[in-house]
Amino acid sequence: MSAIKSVLCVPLWHSYGVRALFGKRCGAAVASLTLALGLSVAPAVAEPLRLVALGDSLTQGYGLPADEGFVPQLQDWLNAQGHDVIVINAGVSGDTTAGGLARLDWTLAEPVDAMLVTLGGNDLLRGIDPAASRANLDAILARLQQEDIPAMLAGMPAPGNYGPEFRDAFDRMYPELAREYDVALVPNFMQPMTDKADAGASFTDLMQGDHIHPNADGVALIIESIGPRVAAFLETVAPATP
Repeated sequence: MSAIKSVLCVPLWHSYGVRALFGKRCGAAVASLTLALGLSVAPAVAEPLRLVALGDSLTQGYGLPADEGFVPQLQDWLNAQGHDVIVINAGVSGDTTAGGLARLDWTLAEPVDAMLVTLGGNDLLRGIDPAASRANLDAILARLQQEDIPAMLAGMPAPGNYGPEFRDAFDRMYPELAREYDVALVPNFMQPMTDKADAGASFTDLMQGDHIHPNADGVALIIESIGPRVAAFLETVAPATP
């Protein structure tokens, strides 16, 4: 349309009194003329979907090169599946569910089409009461529901060293909140590591030296596990292109 305006508007503006007739409405006049002449106008190009990953160091990519963390690996995987998506890294190392809730306003200051919430690991490391963690996640999901932002929740497996009551309460909160808010759920973010442990095998080959954060190979396996679930979630937001 801008090209048509430069071809039609400028000469008409100066030569045929169109300025007196249309004034600032020359663009509208040209648009009408374009339709009358059957000229085509290029359709607007769709913007990539903005998926925000709200999490802690596991999301942020602690200890890994910039292109080997969770967010870049997830984006590459989703793009390969035909999803026109930009995955925004909203991971902050050391963040608890309370920290994620505290910076939610800041996170939502930029456009958000969908959100993946991956919080809770640091709550476990600090032994925070599951009731407090649940209240924080509840508030995050309630805000996203209020803003009409589709959400997906990723759970973390609780260890048994805090006792069975703690573990059960922590493990229950993810599926219960997912049902309450009708959001998609990844039951266990660390599923590949859990699978190896359940099989009686060591998973140190998938972890960094601190034995807390996955290495690049571990992240790749997490993506293989979580990727199809995220892709299915995104299909409900914006279908992938073949």
